[in-house]
Order: sequence, then structure tokens, then C-alpha cells
Amino acid sequence: MSDTKTYVHQSIAQAVLDHGITTMFGLMGDANLFMVDHYVRAGGGQFVPVAYEGSAVLMAAAHARIAQSVAVATVTHGPALTNCVTALVEAARAQVPMVLLAGDTAVMAPQNLQNIDQREVVQITGAGFLQMRAPETASYDVAHAIHRARVERRPIVLNMPADFMWQQVTHEARVFPVFGAPAYVPEGDDLDQAVGMIASAKRPIVLAGVGALDARDKIIALAERMEAPLATTLKAKDLFRGHPSNMGIFGTLSTPAAYEAIAKADCVVAFGSSLHHFTTDQSKLMKGKRVVQINSDATAAAKNFRPDAVLVSDAGLTADNIVWWLDEAEIAPTGFAKELDIDELTRHPVGRPSETAEGCINYVQALERLEKALPENRLLTTDGGRFMTEVWCRISCPDARSFVATTNFGSIGLGLQVAIGAGIAAPDRPVVLFTGDGGFMMGGVNEFNTAVRLKQDLIVIVANDSAYGAEHIQFLDRQMDPGLAQFEWPSFADVATALGGQGILVTSDDELDTAMKAIETRDKPLLIELRLDPNDVPRMRA
Repeated sequence: MSDTKTYVHQSIAQAVLDHGITTMFGLMGDANLFMVDHYVRAGGGQFVPVAYEGSAVLMAAAHARIAQSVAVATVTHGPALTNCVTALVEAARAQVPMVLLAGDTAVMAPQNLQNIDQREVVQITGAGFLQMRAPETASYDVAHAIHRARVERRPIVLNMPADFMWQQVTHEARVFPVFGAPAYVPEGDDLDQAVGMIASAKRPIVLAGVGALDARDKIIALAERMEAPLATTLKAKDLFRGHPSNMGIFGTLSTPAAYEAIAKADCVVAFGSSLHHFTTDQSKLMKGKRVVQINSDATAAAKNFRPDAVLVSDAGLTADNIVWWLDEAEIAPTGFAKELDIDELTRHPVGRPSETAEGCINYVQALERLEKALPENRLLTTDGGRFMTEVWCRISCPDARSFVATTNFGSIGLGLQVAIGAGIAAPDRPVVLFTGDGGFMMGGVNEFNTAVRLKQDLIVIVANDSAYGAEHIQFLDRQMDPGLAQFEWPSFADVATALGGQGILVTSDDELDTAMKAIETRDKPLLIELRLDPNDVPRMRA
């Protein structure tokens, strides 16, 4: 510790750097601009300036997911924080470890127009809140916020009063260790019951969710020992890519053939999944089956579905342990995986271009071609909207850690921000974003130029059906005029070009060929606008 005096805004910036966090996302204002300035000019950190405050949270959340480390964002007070509410809910539900350094109005100026009760605002989002207690505790409070983010696996908002910033303190570097030894498999009746169900199964399926990404190889070893097919939840998409027994996504996103195969199973062994109702298809897929759930998070166990057995334990260690017991009891493999035609189970229906309106492209066939044309080492991100389920089923990524979907709050307009954050975390890899027209107007237009300024290798595919698709479908289903859900948007391709990128409009197969060539020759953020017939876009698979 040095006796040299420093200002609080400098101590906050240095405290972030003390943790090895060299990138910060944010938008500057009265309460955080000097902290950001010191972080960049004196500390050598990278500051990513956004156009809208919520974007900073989304970018940091994606950065944390891809880099597998705590990320930091910052905004100023009042409306800056309220503009982050949707993003904080998304990040909290995604269990992303990040810290939002939120400036606050001066303690001695409660009449400030931008004064609000930040704690109350943050609490409704599911994020954690931490008050900077005094100028002297600044570095400790930053370290505590980062520690809480790691341990609690959610965003922590640290309140920083503006009148602290120019007070002098002695900076002390503090980094609190996180103790994360994996939990062992419990002994006793729970384990005996789970192993007994697995050992007696004739047609088991091994399912993995995002909570089991680190246990991939051990889960595969268990599935091979059982001769059981492998499947994943949406968030763990492509975890088992390339394995001969990989059925793909389990649930409402399964192919019709895979759905039938799942229905025939008599046991599901689920690792790291909360068994959401999309995964279980409102519990329909679990009927007539023994379900064993393994999750290291006790709050996720039996949260969405009541399984027959639960082990609150580490996925990899539990998989190893189950294999040991199967060997010890000399349980024969089931042979179920060998009975299945995996190619048939993973083949999704193709589009029918004859039903597509003039001046539009068939969406499904365009996706099939994009799957082959997009860079193989891509990071795949998706926004929300009617278009997304076909993307999840038809566009692959190298592995589960290369996929981020903004699905946790059911919001649209979050995808481009996530794509930018992911790209900063992995600057040597191209990022592909699929978004809808409504989502791009809501959030993409705000930040596309941010990607241009950062010179990112970004490919944005806009599925433009000139409508809010989910609402359009509901009007049609009730034989009502869908006009209120339809829009005459500007040309997104022209907007992208005006914002400094390259935009290409696709209304025909020839123009799709042009877009494919542009993917190969891109040298700036590229936006491909697929003009779609709103009556030809497949329904969401939910």
C-alpha cells in the first residue's frame, strides 16, 4: 500500500484494473466521466462508448459469457440507470457475473432532478446492489462488488455518489479470492435412487444444459457407457456437435422425428439444466419417464419441473461416479443410441419457395444457404422475435460457448449489443447476429455504428418481414386485419451503409448470391437484409 494520496475516481478506476479487467463498457456522464478518463489515460484500459446506456450492460454481459470472467460497465445517474433495467433483467436471469459502476447524484443534493432510489430500481431486476459507503472504502467496495458478482453469478450494481469523486484517499489494492471447489456427489438414498433409475433404464437419453458445459467429455463418457443418445437444451446448443449420437436440441426445437424418439424414451438424465418448459414441452416430453436431474445450483433443481431424483452436485464428478457404479454393478449398455437414425433425427424440413411472395426470399432456404456460407469459426448471437427458432435449428456454431441468445427476458432489441460485446471478448473471431426488423429498429440502429467505429468483424442478418411477427400471427389466427402489426421500415441495407458499414438487400436468389460473395470479401461490418413475406415466415416452435 502506498501513502500517496489519490482521488476517489482514480481509486475506483485503479481498483478495476487491479483485477486485471482491461475493458470497460459504458456511457459517460457527470458522475463517472473522470473515473473513465483515468481508467483509459492513466491505466491504459479500453473504454467502449455506447450510444444507449442499456447497451453497456448487454455488451459487458456478452463479454463475460465469452471470456468466462467478470466484466464491468459504467453509467451515470438517474435516467442512465433506469435505461439499464431491461438489460439488467436479461443479465440477471442469464446468471452473468458482471459489475455495473453506477454514478449517483450527490448525497448532499437530494433535490437533484436525476435523484432516484437506485436500490429500489435495481432490486426489481434481480441484480444485486451495493452502496459505496465512504470515499475511504472505494477500492474495497469495488473489490467486494466483483467478488459478489463471481460468487452470486449475477450483475452487481455499485452506487458511486458524485460528491465522492474528488475527495482524496489512499488507494489500497484489494482482490478477494473466490473458492470454487466442485461439490462432490452426495451419498445415501438420493444417490442410490438416481443410480437405480439409470441402471434400470432401457431407452435413456442424456441431456445437458448450460450449467454442464465444463463437463462435456465426462457426460459423453457416461452416454457412451450407457449407449444413450445425447441432447442439449437451447442454451447448450452444439455442445455435442460432431458426436455420432448427438440428437441436437431437446424439446420444442427438436425435429418431428427426434420428438417421437424422445417420446419413446423411458429415462432422461439431465445435467446442468433447469428443465424449462420449452425443454420439456410443458412437461409433455417427460410423461412416462424417470427423470434424474443433476445440478450444482440447488435453486435450479426442481425449479421448473419435479424430477424423480435430484443430485445437487458437480456435473462432471457425478457423471464419473455414475459410470463407476454402472461398472461396479456390471450393468449392460442399453443399445438405445444404436437403434436411432441420427441423420433422420436431426434433419429439419426444407422450405417451399413456391409459397413465397414476389420480391421476397424464402426464409428457410436462405438459412440453409447461409449455414454453409457463414464463417465456420463464428460466434453466433441471436435477438428475439418470430424468426429466431428457425435460426437456432438451422444455423450451427463450433461449440456451446460460441452461442449467445438473448432469450432470458423475452425481449427484442438486445441482439446487436450482445454481438458487439462477444466480438470484443474474442477479437480474432467473426460474430454473426440474426435479428428481426423490429429488434433492429429498437436496439440495432442505436449501436451498429459502434461496431463500425470498433472495426469489428460482424455480420448482421436482418430477417425483415415488415411486421411484428408474433402479433401478426395472432391477428391472422383470429381472422383479423394484421395491418397494425405491419410497418413500412426504411431500407436497413441503406441504413447500414449510411452508418459506415456495408448493407446488402436480398429479395431474390441472385441477390442472395451477391450477399454470399460479400461475406467472403467483407472488410467492415456487413448487414444482409432478407426481405421476407410475413405470411411465409414459419411460426415459432414453442
